[in-house]
Amino acid sequence: MRKAAEAVGTFDVTYADSKPLKESGIHQVDISSANSVERIFQTVQPQAVLLLAAISDIDKCEAAPELAYAVNALGAENVANACARANARLLFTSTAAVFDGKRHGYREEDTPTPLSVYGRTKECAEQAVRGLVPSAVILRIALVLGFAGKGGTNAMLDQLMARWGQGAPVAFPTNEVRNPVDAGRLAEAMVQLLSPSSTARGIYHVGATDSLSRYEIGQHLAAKAGFPASLVRVQSETPPGRAPRGNDHFLIADKIQRECGIEFGSTASVIERCFA
Repeated sequence: MRKAAEAVGTFDVTYADSKPLKESGIHQVDISSANSVERIFQTVQPQAVLLLAAISDIDKCEAAPELAYAVNALGAENVANACARANARLLFTSTAAVFDGKRHGYREEDTPTPLSVYGRTKECAEQAVRGLVPSAVILRIALVLGFAGKGGTNAMLDQLMARWGQGAPVAFPTNEVRNPVDAGRLAEAMVQLLSPSSTARGIYHVGATDSLSRYEIGQHLAAKAGFPASLVRVQSETPPGRAPRGNDHFLIADKIQRECGIEFGSTASVIERCFA
């Protein structure tokens, strides 16, 4: 959640998490419960809300569809309802997985065709957010790259550096094409889009101007981090229990550049910023 301060582009920040946290100033909330969401809105009275909460593990969603719908779809609906009642600005993060990835290049107006439970829950969430808060901003993301600010997360780069640092190879699929965005530039974009002066609304795609396979991205990451190419392997077989994924999730991000002046650059520049 973001409680906007008087100065444009600055915020008094209030965090909410599903688990009890020891840090002061962090609230506990279960977005799948409308009552829990309403209680925190009454406490914080936010002017702007950044909704990142979701079960983003695609395989976990496939294995537990009811839980995935409760959190990803119903949870987003509960937060959108609360935003509508409070007249709070809402930014919701969605995914390229709302598309089947059977062609190259998707724009915001393309009809969703999700393959997985995760993709379907996010499509349902998008519909709820747009219906309840027409002024909301929805960001679709194909792949986020970045290091976590603290330990205990599932940040992709932290996991890769740990594995490679132990000399363990990592296998990447060659048939899954993505255009990534770095966490830092994505955060900057979110702050801009949530600013009281922003007129942005609707769906925006974010990501690099070009796309690479996950294997190629792995090669670039290893080289940038100084690890040997031998630690990047081709994933020859699909791991058991893996949810269906689209092959080509290239999100065309022309709209956000044209309307908001936000640029992400090439995949090479995205990776460069991750290590800057």
